[in-house]
Amino acid sequence: MWSKKINGSQQFMNEIPSDPKRLFLLDGLGGMLSAFLLGVVLARFETTFGMPRKVLYFLSCLACLYAVYSLLSHWRVKGNWKPYMQAIAVANLLYCCLTIGLVIYHYHALTRLGVIYFLLEVMIIVGLVIMELKTISGFRSEQF
Repeated sequence: MWSKKINGSQQFMNEIPSDPKRLFLLDGLGGMLSAFLLGVVLARFETTFGMPRKVLYFLSCLACLYAVYSLLSHWRVKGNWKPYMQAIAVANLLYCCLTIGLVIYHYHALTRLGVIYFLLEVMIIVGLVIMELKTISGFRSEQF
């Protein structure tokens, strides 16, 4: 039973880079999750994570904007999808740079849990950017 679930998850993850629509969807859903975690969970437990609430709301708004962009790209972009994916890949990298900068700036206030959360978030987003860039470079056709 577990091997079926694991194999299904691995198959899904292997198919994502070969399907730009799925990658836009994954990016959008991930952005929604980040926006929720930052704007609701981490903001509610500010003292547990240490990042100031205003910073969390700002990062949450950015994540929400990125989510809307990616989901709209998933639903609306039919043809020339590469510029849209390049744009979100660059935006995601800029978000990671901003997050790292904010972690450094507020390091004195962050708890271990806060540092772990932001480092994990950056690692996940960088992994997503790698998949996006591989997808862009791996496709000859502009259609999906």
